[in-house]
Amino acid sequence: MRMRTTTTLVSLITLLAVIAGVRAEVPKRAAGPALIYTSTAHYDGLAWLNGGERFPAGATLMVRSGGTTRALAEGWASTADASISFDGTKVLFAGKKAVTDRWQIWEATIAGGEATQLTRCDDDCVKPFYLPERRIAYARKIDGVFQIEAAAMGGGTLRLTYAPSDAMPTDVLRDGRILFEAAFPLGEGKQAELYTVYSDGSGVESYRCDHGTSRYAGQQAASGDVMFAHEAGMGRFTSALAHEAGVVAPVGEYAGEMVEASEGRWIVPWRSDSAKHFSLQEWSTTTRGLRLIAADAKTDLVEPRIVKAREVPNRHPSGLHDWDGANVLCLNAYTSKLKIAPGSVDSVQVYALRDGRTELLGQARVEEDGSFFLHVPADRPLQMELLDKAGKTVQREHGWFWMRRGEQRVCVGCHAGPERAPENAVPQVVVKSTEPADMTRQAPLSKGGR
Repeated sequence: MRMRTTTTLVSLITLLAVIAGVRAEVPKRAAGPALIYTSTAHYDGLAWLNGGERFPAGATLMVRSGGTTRALAEGWASTADASISFDGTKVLFAGKKAVTDRWQIWEATIAGGEATQLTRCDDDCVKPFYLPERRIAYARKIDGVFQIEAAAMGGGTLRLTYAPSDAMPTDVLRDGRILFEAAFPLGEGKQAELYTVYSDGSGVESYRCDHGTSRYAGQQAASGDVMFAHEAGMGRFTSALAHEAGVVAPVGEYAGEMVEASEGRWIVPWRSDSAKHFSLQEWSTTTRGLRLIAADAKTDLVEPRIVKAREVPNRHPSGLHDWDGANVLCLNAYTSKLKIAPGSVDSVQVYALRDGRTELLGQARVEEDGSFFLHVPADRPLQMELLDKAGKTVQREHGWFWMRRGEQRVCVGCHAGPERAPENAVPQVVVKSTEPADMTRQAPLSKGGR
């Protein structure tokens, strides 16, 4: 006999169990993974680009487990930005007990209990992430601009970013680098882009150099790929390609902050258009479709996090020294995605930003093979310009970068891209001298705004 309904099947199981003298177990529907997500009346995901408030109407972290949903912290004015501990038992979050409070970073046990305050910032501190060895990273507003900071959970802070515009962490990669979003060009632009920096603030670079539309809310998958949101939907960075890989997904708006539920399955905040609220949907890379996980007709549901243990990222052993500046060696300025004619570069100028104005620090020779070696100020926004023999600009950097105190960095070329490998050759500049041209003590040649 063929069973045509679930009810008939359950009845038959129950009848057979009674005859056999055992208790029947009725099949249950799977509850799915435990989740923490942010519920808010209005989510402005890119407000950070101008130091703005992403949750202008407040927000509440919700814990969904075993078919029930509750607030993580009852009675608070706002809670958001959950980050699950490596053992899956605790959560970092940004919170305000009163509406007039500044956002601070807190830690709580997911099962319940009082939260512990970890920061006492004089302005907002948001978007926390766990680092190895009981350290955390988060965004701190300094002089109206969000900068990324790291802190030991027992005290002691370290500033990691020094661009003149906002930066916001989005993930900690398995290799120990912090993935963050900032304006492109770095420090000057109007659209979002993804960058990485080590947990001591060194080694900042763009994740990819095929800049186009805004890319934000990057998260690393188990495969090592980085998934992110942009204006056209979703995108992906994979180690096999030096540019963005396309992602086929339903049309609509993606708030980013997606999380991988299992291989090929992601929980994503999505809405069909701006007139609707964001709901949490399961997106499959196989079927490429969406399946509803949670929705609320009056609120946006964003920032999903799965409550489970996860791998601890690599610890980054810092190589910084207590110097008055930093060293940068460029192997070949002609190795570039830019069109720089061979033999056209004669010298390099270095600029720094001070009190919102551009300051020309000095000038150094570029060797015939395109190499140069500089000692530059640390922990300040920097910019370089290549000149020809007549002193005219060949290429000038757009945006800003920085180097930490005691950092020693080797660049393959000028805007060559992080995927480029250097040629196996000794640069002429270090054959002539192992002393870098000092840009920290030269008198400024001129000053001017840009």
